[in-house]
Amino acid sequence: MPDHVPDTLPDAGQGHPLDGLTVLDLTQIYNGPYATFLMAMGGANVIKVEPLTGENLRSRGDLGGVAYPFAMLNSNKKPVTLNLKTEAGKNLLREMVRKADILIENFAPGVMTRLGVGAEALLKVNPRLIYGSSSGYGSDGPYRNYPAMDLVMQAMCGVINSTGFQDGPPVKSGAALCDFFAGIHLFSAIMMALYHRERTGTGKIVEVSMQDATYCSLASNYGMYHARGDAAPERTGNRHGGLGVAPYNAYPARDGYVVVNAPADHHWQAILEVIGRPDLKDDERLKTRTARVINYELVDRLLETWIATQAKDEAAGAMLAKAVPCAPVRNLREVMEDRNMLARGALQPVDHPELGLVNLPHTPLNVRGVPRLPLVPSLPLGASNDEVYGKWLGHSTADLARLKRDGII
Repeated sequence: MPDHVPDTLPDAGQGHPLDGLTVLDLTQIYNGPYATFLMAMGGANVIKVEPLTGENLRSRGDLGGVAYPFAMLNSNKKPVTLNLKTEAGKNLLREMVRKADILIENFAPGVMTRLGVGAEALLKVNPRLIYGSSSGYGSDGPYRNYPAMDLVMQAMCGVINSTGFQDGPPVKSGAALCDFFAGIHLFSAIMMALYHRERTGTGKIVEVSMQDATYCSLASNYGMYHARGDAAPERTGNRHGGLGVAPYNAYPARDGYVVVNAPADHHWQAILEVIGRPDLKDDERLKTRTARVINYELVDRLLETWIATQAKDEAAGAMLAKAVPCAPVRNLREVMEDRNMLARGALQPVDHPELGLVNLPHTPLNVRGVPRLPLVPSLPLGASNDEVYGKWLGHSTADLARLKRDGII
């Protein structure tokens, strides 16, 4: 094992909400790993169970590499390898399940059952187990066997068709929305199941589909379609999805763009002060929210004229000083070095053995009075095999050597 890899991860500090819970994480890519990352940062002991070749995100090739996203989502986890296509591998999983609280997977529906280690079978091994799963379309329904990745789900959920400008083609979201929406909901479902277990002593099977988790995010767009039917534009560019707020747009500055979302009348009055047009405060075309929506082109023209003379940070700063909801449109470097997130500990500098010094995210879920756990960098494939299979399950050095020789771990 390399010098920089600790023999064991540090125990969770006192008072963390998920102290004492053991999670078996069989997930991959973004969806499930984000749910288990939140659990790890809440104090849970997360054992990352991977195939002998590693989960897909370790090896997926692309122009920019995947080492950083893997590091983002796998801090504070104990990685082990396991060949679930062998009976010995399934038996090792059952051994872990007997001692675990939660198991999470995001394979296609039916995969775990076909392997003989599905939810019902594992609950017989441990009736207190919380079994969580996530897939594209859920375990029932006519789409259950459709393959699903974030891009596919964006298309099926209306995200792509709603993104872009009215006279242009549909465009995917730059963010992997469906994956992370599902991960957040999966975390929530498991927390509900844990509460149920506290009251009843019995485990639960919970599932989240990416489709279900994404639906509500287009609420404004649905509202416009419900009101206007086919007359509603499919895409509204940077304007409000329901065309119900003005100003609501991205406006060009000297060095980039500034977004402004000002739904209330007092916001508009403040904007007029900032842009030097207090003479328009009583203009009937602009005085109310409804009037501004009807005359959105005039609203945009007024803001464009002023913002075009400003640097993006200057324009946003002037608006924010008057409590107008706005922000500069920032690039990824600016986001990854955000001083607010760094100051709060939501981003933390970490000396990563593979990446060097990088800012990595901590959990967004904070409990007053409970300090954040230290971030432990993501570990190499199988780095925790000896700790988990040897120290935790009690297998001897000879057992571990045999399991490795037989291609089980």
